[in-house]
Amino acid sequence: MQCDPLFEVKGMVVIVTGATGGIGAQISRCLGMRGARLVLMDLEQETLDCLADSFPGDAKPQTRRLDICDEEAVDNAVRDVAKKHGRLDALVNAAGIYRVAPIAELSSADFLDTMAVNLTGPFFLTRAAARIMSEAGGGRIVHLASVSSLVSNPEYGAYATSKAALSQMIRVAARELAPKGVTVNAIGQAVTETPLTQKLLSDPERRADVLSQIPMGRLCEPEDIFAAVLFLLAPGGAFVTGQTLYIDGGRTLV
Repeated sequence: MQCDPLFEVKGMVVIVTGATGGIGAQISRCLGMRGARLVLMDLEQETLDCLADSFPGDAKPQTRRLDICDEEAVDNAVRDVAKKHGRLDALVNAAGIYRVAPIAELSSADFLDTMAVNLTGPFFLTRAAARIMSEAGGGRIVHLASVSSLVSNPEYGAYATSKAALSQMIRVAARELAPKGVTVNAIGQAVTETPLTQKLLSDPERRADVLSQIPMGRLCEPEDIFAAVLFLLAPGGAFVTGQTLYIDGGRTLV
């Protein structure tokens, strides 16, 4: 596939975590179609292998099981990729969980699990990638955040808190790493129809409520998110750092 040089990712060594999720899989496929050298990581090796098998033979990515909440495993995985390929150009983290309930009813376990996956895991990934990229003179780190990084919704005490903290973490990381040529950004997507949101969107009233809060009147689609990720990874996004780029149809304007 021939690409505008501003949006070229061919040959880039890219780790995608949360790679088998609804959004992560789409990002992985689109990067693979554009010639990126992918290492896909997620919790289930069998699911990873199935995803890898869906790629054309010459674009089949490597896979590795990874729990992003396991500090040592994250450090080893990121270091091993850089050692094997001689470099690490980018890390895209699409891992996340979605636990919602009113504050008064939210369990401690759900709150702590949400913080672990949506915030602590991204911290481990950012730190591991930053160490390697800083020594190499540059790189790109992109996390999936959410419009919930900014807006407040009832029952989102855990989810919104984790995503708001993630957006602030990438700002601090971006400021520290900018002199070393490493950009750190996040995507703040509106509600996207994936297995993660299936329960929410299967309720007609909840679905209608979600749509009513998006001025463009539709849900976010994985393709919308990939376009933003591509921009942040490619040369065209070289001067963008510390940003949560809201791909939301105007949701954060409401």
